[in-house]
Amino acid sequence: MSDLYVARWKKSSFSEEENCVEIATGSTVLVRDSKRAVMDSHLSFDYGAWRAFVGLCKAGDQS
Repeated sequence: MSDLYVARWKKSSFSEEENCVEIATGSTVLVRDSKRAVMDSHLSFDYGAWRAFVGLCKAGDQS
């Protein structure tokens, strides 16, 4: 994925020093654990799936 090579990763404001989740946006939303910040260690979501995931998180749905 070309987005991966130019991604600007941002840490979540809720992340702790050692437990960091980072995201980058482009044509998709990329998610990674900053402790495993290598090129092949990420998840990729389309924007619809990402919005649904964030909405469930905000609603407190743990399923």
